[in-house]
Amino acid sequence: MSEELPEDAPIVLFDGVCNLCAGFVQFIVPRDDEEIFHFASLQSDVGQRLLADHGLAEDHLDSIVLIEGEDAYVKSAAVLRIGEHLGGVYALGRPLRYLPRRLRDWGYDVVAANRYRVFGKKDQCMMPTGNVQERFLD
Repeated sequence: MSEELPEDAPIVLFDGVCNLCAGFVQFIVPRDDEEIFHFASLQSDVGQRLLADHGLAEDHLDSIVLIEGEDAYVKSAAVLRIGEHLGGVYALGRPLRYLPRRLRDWGYDVVAANRYRVFGKKDQCMMPTGNVQERFLD
């Protein structure tokens, strides 16, 4: 795993013990043809540092966070922005950004609040393998 932060590469922060969140990362990886995304768990030192650097408190531990340079996207905004980067059918969610954020995040929060109960929880963060491993920061 890489310890250096990549310049200008989008970084996805995720709950490393959440099965749904780890599944979302595993969804992104094969669809990221240009391998632009890097990943770190919210619980990691890198994740905590990035949250602090972007003024995001630890209460964002129930959220997917996308860091792009000085910009940080959380919850539904992060998911929509990731879809834009992936392109193709995944960018079709782009018009949803015109819905009020409060409405978009309400749906996100319902899933986030129940993610451990519905999808389960790991004892430890997911460990990447193969060439994906170098895209994980820690």
